[in-house]
Amino acid sequence: MAASQRLPLPSQLGLIALLGSGVMIGGALFFQYAMGFPPCEMCHWQRWPHIVAMVAGLAAFASSSRPRLATTFVVIAIAAIAVTSAIGIFHAGVEYRWWAGPQSCTGTVPTGLSPEELKKYLFGAKMVRCDAIVWSLFGISMAGWNAILSAILAGGLASSLSRMAKR
Repeated sequence: MAASQRLPLPSQLGLIALLGSGVMIGGALFFQYAMGFPPCEMCHWQRWPHIVAMVAGLAAFASSSRPRLATTFVVIAIAAIAVTSAIGIFHAGVEYRWWAGPQSCTGTVPTGLSPEELKKYLFGAKMVRCDAIVWSLFGISMAGWNAILSAILAGGLASSLSRMAKR
């Protein structure tokens, strides 16, 4: 019997959350450093919940002797993964122009600025736009893939936890 099969289910789910979010962060870092696609502000927003999920997943895994505590950590991981999925949906909507994104990262210039304010704004503006798709697969951007894969991960973890609670 493998060691992971001897772990209580919450600790196993914590390991899945840790690895799943770790793969997502690893993919983001691969695109950033190996492919040369610098992240925008909203890309960074999507990374933070994955980091929370990784820490909570590790805590659930480490709490194998206390299944109730491990379950609490898994719930935190699921919530964090659901949050990154929601941010990914919002970001994808900004990329596809379904709705406006934060002015700080969409490249729009505010109106009514004096020439000095405009100059200050333009020189302080970030160069990585949140509304530009730099990579896509099957017409789905990286933000869209984060939303989809994170929703699947959160849903799978929640479903497993729910089945455990019913037993």
